[in-house]
This record gives sequence, structure tokens and C-alpha cells, in this order.
Amino acid sequence: MNGEGQISITLSEWETASPATCPQLEGFYLDGPPVIRKSVEQLCATGKLQLQELRQGLEITTRSFVGRINIGRLSVTILPKVKSGSLLTLLRYAYGLRKLHLSEDTHHDNEQRGIEDLLVAQLNAEAQELLHRGLQRSYLGEERMLASPRGRIQVEKLARRGGLVATALPCRHFPRLENTLLNRILMAGLLLGAGIAGPLELKRESRRLANQMDEQVSRLELDGRVFEKAQAQLNRLTAAYVPALSIIQLLMEAKGIVLRGSKNSFPLPGFLFDMNRFFQALLSRFLRENLEGLSVQDEHTLHGMMRFKPAFNPQRRQSPQPRPDFAILQNKKPIALLDAKYRDLWENPLPREMLYQLVIYAIGDQRSKTSTILYPATSNLAREARIEVSDPFDGGRIGEVSLRPVYMEYLAEMIQLNSRHSHSIDLRRKESHRLVFGEI
Repeated sequence: MNGEGQISITLSEWETASPATCPQLEGFYLDGPPVIRKSVEQLCATGKLQLQELRQGLEITTRSFVGRINIGRLSVTILPKVKSGSLLTLLRYAYGLRKLHLSEDTHHDNEQRGIEDLLVAQLNAEAQELLHRGLQRSYLGEERMLASPRGRIQVEKLARRGGLVATALPCRHFPRLENTLLNRILMAGLLLGAGIAGPLELKRESRRLANQMDEQVSRLELDGRVFEKAQAQLNRLTAAYVPALSIIQLLMEAKGIVLRGSKNSFPLPGFLFDMNRFFQALLSRFLRENLEGLSVQDEHTLHGMMRFKPAFNPQRRQSPQPRPDFAILQNKKPIALLDAKYRDLWENPLPREMLYQLVIYAIGDQRSKTSTILYPATSNLAREARIEVSDPFDGGRIGEVSLRPVYMEYLAEMIQLNSRHSHSIDLRRKESHRLVFGEI
């Protein structure tokens, strides 16, 4: 199939399609202008998607990123393994989104939807709620020629014109308008969502909501500086905008646009959402809220574990500092080190680089010499596995690594329960304790 025409491939996370398993890829190669090669190189370099041209055709390997990507004549859709309903519940919980009715729910109840469609549908619901309440208004300074003067008459401008030569006066006044930065970001986010969403009715809904704002709100180009300014404007009066801003930021980053830190953005020809970051955010909130008597520190640095010897650091490089995703603290002292990796280790083998990383963490735990990797499991059969690490010379115990499943469907069920009910509280505490310390 080396020739003409578009081909579409649908995969799930951590899956490989090759000419041997997918006839569409046999004899298919990525051709076209240099920008296509650049996109392929960027995808491979960042670990979002692996594309390799073999003698028989193209091989595609997905990672922890899900969404849609278009490269020349190739269209790849990567679906999450977690069911849409459960995934939406977990997304809302992880990022503090409200439980609003989504118009998409009535159209695709039994269909596995891409995460981009779930996020756009949630953004539409957030925008609809804000429009129903009434958009934020602020006093914005304007300079205009007014027949009925308002605000302050600009005498200096009037003098430069040679006095009163028209029926209007130059005035600076402060009308209360909807053309605020938060509303401009919201409208830009809706237009962005319209370009990302797959279903036609979802695109139309995004455009319809944006059009409702178009007469009163001006267009805006989204970038990192815009969001920094928006954060400075958030207060108790504008708190209702926080969920929508969070979704828009997620959509921007999944388009390959870096909003914080690095300035090197490379917009993707599609949408790829990092499930690993979502998984870490989900576990961080769940553990913080449900570990009784313990605290959680994200990305805890193991200070002083590794350092260059001063006499043998010719390039004066900074010493490496291992940072597990979570440290569980009791009385401000670490009692457990956890790492979150979005790879189902019940169905897929543990990569050696992950194992080596966990061994380092175990050695760094002076108390128990153990470390744990938390991974998402879609099968109820998944059980914890433990790897003993021994000294190869004398066989003495160096440490232990635990591979502990997080049952995603069960987690979604617990989150949907009334968080104030004693039974729900008990279930959450037991599950958070299992995630940290394992089965008793």
C-alpha cells in the first residue's frame, strides 16, 4: 500500500502496530514535505509516539500519550484503556472540575470516546454554566470622542486640537464591560476546542458558545504570558473560571504548546494528552485527602544521595538528585517512597530503566530499603508483585521493589460515592493505605 490515499489506525496506549499485525501499514512510508519529517522527529524525541520505517512498511508504537495525530497521509488515534465514564470521573477529580451535565453524554453513552472529546465537552459545560450565571464584568479604561461627556474630559487633547471644533469631546471613562482577560481566554479556549474535537455536534457546540461571546469579547491568542496574567486576576469573585482555565491549559499543552518553563514550543499536528501526568495528579489528590495522620510531598528530592567528587568533576556539573513522585511523611520524616508510572505492568513487562530507577529509590530509603511503583490496572486479577534486590557477591539484601496496581474502575467508583458518608470514608482510607503499604 505504498501509494496514494489516507490511512487511519486506531490503537490504545502502550501498543505496537506493524506491517505483520496491521495490513494497512504494509508498504506504507511517510513521505511529503520536510515539515512531516520534523514532526516525526519531534514525536520520537519527546517520547510521545514512536514511528519507525521498516523494510516491510511502517511500525507505530504508542506510549502514555492518548489522542489524535495526523502526519501526512497517516492518521493515528490513540484511545485510553479506561472506560469513558470512569475516565471522566477521574479527570474531574484529578483537576478539580465540576460535575456538570455534558451534552455529549446523550450521544455517546456506549461509545469509547477520546480524551480530547471528554475535555472539550467538559469545557463546553463549564462555559455554558458561566454564560448562564453571567460573564464577569470589569471597569476597563477607554478613550473616546463622546457627544455626552462621561468620565474625565481630556483637556490636553482638546487644547492640541485648537479648542472645541466638533460636537464631541475627548473623554477617558471606565465602562463596566465583559471584555475581560478571563472572558477572552474562555472564548479562545472554546475556539481551540472546536478545532480539536472529533464529533461534529461537539465542534458546533463549542462554536455556538464562542459566538455568544463574540459581540462583547475580543479575540485573543493564547500563550504562557496570558495565563500568567490570568492567574494574577483570580480571586473569590472569579473562582468559577478556574475549572475552565485548567481545561484550556490542558488542551494547549496537549497541542504541544509549552505554557511554563521552556520556551521551545513545537505545535503538534494533532492532540496528545499525557496520561502519566494525569495519573500522578490523580494519585496525589487521592493520597492527600485519604491518608489519615500522614502527609504527601510531591517530587521529593533525595538530597545528598549522589554527588560528584570535587576533584573529579571537570565540567562542574550539578550532582544528580533522584526525585520519586511521592514521599509519604510521618512527623515530617519520609516513611515510604512511591513512583507513579502510567503503564499497565500486569499486562506489560517492567522496563529495566523503570526498575533501575526504583532500585535507586529503595537504596535511598534508609528506613525500610523499599520503594513502590504504582501502575494503572484495568483487570481485577492484577496483584502486587515484589522484586528482592540482593548483593551479587554475598547475597545480602539491598532493597525491595513493589509493583502495586491501582484499580482505575474501582477508584472511579469510590470517588463517585458521597465523600461525607462514613462507609465511603472508610473505603477510601483503606485503599489509600493499600496503595502506600501494600496488602497486609
